[in-house]
Amino acid sequence: MKSTDFIVARHNLQDCKFIEARLPDANALADETLLIKVDRFAFTANNITYAALGDQLKYWQLFPAPENFGIIPVWGFGEVIASRHPSIETGERLFGYFPMATHLVIEAADVSKRGLRDAAAHRQGVAPVYNAYARVGGDPAYVGRGGDYQALLRPLFMLSFLVDDFLAENDFFGAARVLLSSASSKTAFGLAHLLHTQRPSIRVTGLTSAANVEFVRSLGCYDEIVTYDRVTSLPPDSPVAFVDMAGNSELRANLHRHFGEQMRYSGQIGLTHRSLLTNEPELPGARPTWFFAPDQMRKRAKEWGPGGIEQRFGAAWSDFAPTLAGRLAVVEGRGLAAVKSVYLDTHNGHIRPDQGHILSLWD
Repeated sequence: MKSTDFIVARHNLQDCKFIEARLPDANALADETLLIKVDRFAFTANNITYAALGDQLKYWQLFPAPENFGIIPVWGFGEVIASRHPSIETGERLFGYFPMATHLVIEAADVSKRGLRDAAAHRQGVAPVYNAYARVGGDPAYVGRGGDYQALLRPLFMLSFLVDDFLAENDFFGAARVLLSSASSKTAFGLAHLLHTQRPSIRVTGLTSAANVEFVRSLGCYDEIVTYDRVTSLPPDSPVAFVDMAGNSELRANLHRHFGEQMRYSGQIGLTHRSLLTNEPELPGARPTWFFAPDQMRKRAKEWGPGGIEQRFGAAWSDFAPTLAGRLAVVEGRGLAAVKSVYLDTHNGHIRPDQGHILSLWD
């Protein structure tokens, strides 16, 4: 039996292709092992960030690929088509981190009514969230379009939730204004929603391209919208916090030089524009640092205790999810050609911000 895998060159993400990889026979699976059919998955600009940071944050080790190539992780759904675990039956539906492939073998561990963990040795060097799978067969929130929104936005909204929590915990570093680059991105949208609805004293400024201004305005959660060519028109005389989804060195330098010491926080979250200098110069204001969500998650798990994160995040998601249907159109694509096309369009920045792509390698 074989899996069809979509692989990309680690150091040239434009170079991509499909390969076939051998799978163990369903009748010869090891004890506790599951064979999963990867049914459908979301693909967003955040997956390009996973690829761009694949070596740095160990994303490439999750799903082994030929030398110098990698398989990009995606959030989606899989169906158990063979099981050697006594508590998991064929036909079960799982939600979690999958490869861009037709199949995945999971070494099931820590199995409970709610989920399980992949205990494969090569997957243990990453944050635990990336190895966890939810058992969602009986959960109506994961059915139909609701499931698509879960795959498209729930993992990104968790990042938004953790950034919001981090900023609030630090009193926004003394800033009353938060600048969000790539304001049309799904993670920025989620963060803007949280700031707008829960932090009324904070002014939320969306930075975006001229082409995306109307869409960003339609989201209704930014106090003001500024195009990239006009960022120096912002008043520089009060403290700001900058949350950078774009990963553009020139934009970051312009903002730091404009605000100077009033730039109180500069957090790098994403790489939607992927225009980074190899050796960036020292900049005035707060030193740019990467925000690593699992660190904040581990910290809050200790402080809030069992179920604390889930309870708070669940409440935030329940407030956010009903707003999505009118703001984001789900576009489905099936088959190898569709997957490759959406991947390249996303990599090259050609995806409309008001669309979310749900893909499958199965025709």
